[in-house]
Amino acid sequence: MDRITRVWVYLAETPLLWLALTVGVFWLAQQIYHNTRGFALLNPVLVSIGVLVGLLTITDTSYAVYFDGAQFIHFLLGPATVALAEPLAGQAAELRRAWLPIVVALSAGSLTAIVSAMAIGWAVGLTPETLLSMLPKSVTTPIAMAVAEEVGGLPSLTAVLVILTGITGAVIGIPLLRVLGLRDPLAKGFAMGVAAHGIGTARAFEHSERAGAFSGLGMGLNGALTAILVPLLVWLLGF
Repeated sequence: MDRITRVWVYLAETPLLWLALTVGVFWLAQQIYHNTRGFALLNPVLVSIGVLVGLLTITDTSYAVYFDGAQFIHFLLGPATVALAEPLAGQAAELRRAWLPIVVALSAGSLTAIVSAMAIGWAVGLTPETLLSMLPKSVTTPIAMAVAEEVGGLPSLTAVLVILTGITGAVIGIPLLRVLGLRDPLAKGFAMGVAAHGIGTARAFEHSERAGAFSGLGMGLNGALTAILVPLLVWLLGF
């Protein structure tokens, strides 16, 4: 055990340790997910977060130390988000044809996410600060944190809620839409992007490239609309 401890201390001083572990854990989670034929509760993101949190807890490693090693993945989030425009470009004709349903779905989805969060918060008696942190939970983390800070919420709490929302959407989104009888990849993908941002978009790409393209569109449009609606709603309600 002493020898293992010494090896771990040596490895922990290597900046790329947590990058390698993150990539390795996610790869293993993907293999498990595919070998179980896409069992929803074994979503790779959910499994990876659970395993990595467990490793950080067991090794008494702070998030700051973890991020120091794994920040290259964080850097790649920007280019990856921009790259979502590429598959969408191939759907330009479909986008022009379906612009009205997209606008209606975006408005309904964005408002539902915000209002439902507010209603649940009020119902369980959350403090105003916590309630405000919940409002932008359905958009991608950087936008959600900026919106929460703008309206007086807690950006760190918002980040956690965003991740939980994305994982929940990725796990139940496609099966739920299937049960509801929704077959069109455009509608499925757009719904996933609006409701579950980037994590939902990754799941939509597993379904089909068309679904992933419109999920990316939904994620981007919902982020922009939420950044407008949340401050406006907070101002109207006098928070």
